Amino acid sequence: MTDTPGVPRLLSGARETMAAADSGNLHALSIALLIGAVVLITAIAAVRLSTRSGLPSLLIYLGIGIALGNRGLGIDFSDEELTQVLGYAALILILTEGGVTTKWESIKGSLAPAAALATVGVLVSIGVVAVAAHFVLDMSWNVALLIGAILASTDAAAVFAVLRRVPLPRRISGMLEAESGFNDAPVVILVTALAGQTATSDSLAVGSIALLVVAELVAGSAIGLAVGWLGGRFMARVAGGSSALFAIGVVTISVLAYAAADTVHASGFIACYLASLVLGNLGLPHRASMLGFATALGWLAQIGLFVLLGLLADPSGFPSQILPALVLGLVLLLVARPLSVIVSCAPFGLGWRAQVFLSWAGLRGAVPVVLATVPLTVGTPGVDWVFNLVFVLVVMFTLVQAPTLPWVANRLGLDTSHHSVDLTVETTAFDDIGAHLMEVTVGPTSRLAGVQVYELRLPPGANVALIVRDDVAFVPKETTPLHRRDQMLIITPAAVRSVVERRLYAVSQGGRLAGWSAADGAASP
Repeated sequence: MTDTPGVPRLLSGARETMAAADSGNLHALSIALLIGAVVLITAIAAVRLSTRSGLPSLLIYLGIGIALGNRGLGIDFSDEELTQVLGYAALILILTEGGVTTKWESIKGSLAPAAALATVGVLVSIGVVAVAAHFVLDMSWNVALLIGAILASTDAAAVFAVLRRVPLPRRISGMLEAESGFNDAPVVILVTALAGQTATSDSLAVGSIALLVVAELVAGSAIGLAVGWLGGRFMARVAGGSSALFAIGVVTISVLAYAAADTVHASGFIACYLASLVLGNLGLPHRASMLGFATALGWLAQIGLFVLLGLLADPSGFPSQILPALVLGLVLLLVARPLSVIVSCAPFGLGWRAQVFLSWAGLRGAVPVVLATVPLTVGTPGVDWVFNLVFVLVVMFTLVQAPTLPWVANRLGLDTSHHSVDLTVETTAFDDIGAHLMEVTVGPTSRLAGVQVYELRLPPGANVALIVRDDVAFVPKETTPLHRRDQMLIITPAAVRSVVERRLYAVSQGGRLAGWSAADGAASP
């Protein structure tokens, strides 16, 4: 068979077309990377401005998105479905960061009231806001309940940002952490169910929705706990000495928990948070790398999510929603949230000061705005204004609540620091030789200060190899006393690492006689 004269020309033209397309794609990629890099650098710089001004960084990120959008630099973005998908992905990473960085000791005493706030409190809040929306703003019951559900969830990103700035009693900070981690799950289920029923104009099947919420939460919780525990054990065995791979693996396990639960129609968000909570408290190696990687991803998710929501917003629709947002926001802040706190927390003996602060600290952020896209993606008729309403409400009341939280905590006498860290222990595993390297930092309140190295009474095989004091490193003797802010490097066999860690914490809290006193029981090894 002979080639026709047109074939070479056709092939040549195809190659030229592909080259042009590739050139165009690369140019578009360069422009996207340029814009993305500038946005990220601006967002990072905004954190400092946020710290100085007291304004949450989320408002700055939303402002960046609006400035880039149709009313600003002209980037056309109006895809609600893509926003919802990317928003859920960002929330997974934010919940992963929240779970991994939360210490079990800080929330275990607050789980019951936090769970009540995330369930009973959510229902109370939905009911109060729905009544106001129906009777004051003349919305139908279906739409009013949908609005109440969208606004019911506190925002994990906003709450975690506040806890970094405001020192609170452990029980209160633990409740806020646990509530913001728990309440996304039931609210997402409720919003999806209510939006679907409103779209089809069906009457509300309250019993079916309640059963659906309970079933998805229970199944999601079981999957999250199982995936977190099994995944943590698996990663500890296979990740070896690479801290970077281990950190990636831990975050992947959390994402796996979400995907596994959602695939079987259970709550992916509760599964993700609980799996992350388990992973963060298993005593796994490479904790510093794990926390650093999860925190970095959490920040990246927050920045991307809020900028994306700002891009989607249409400022021309804001003025018409200011009055409804003000009405519903005041009802939410002054009636719904306080009532939900009273109903949920009063049975647990929480004082009135704590209840007042919890009422004021119910921050809304990205979660309600992302959930406001759900009615648009499922085709709920006549609710195109919901996104603008929720957006305006979140901005207005974040401006009111977030900057005043330190002042409220101070006026209520709740701002004394309860977060002094007496001891920090980071572990790196060297599985090839069966040893662990422990980096121990003696905190300002630790009773390790003044204890001599031999008084630590570490198990056989474990030794203090190096001490760094005032940027000077030296090999200690057995009689070398420890000082506050010392950094120790301890080499220990893998088999006794947990014993060494327990011993360090015991001495840090009880001093050199820890393990010998009658209260401590038998002497420690």
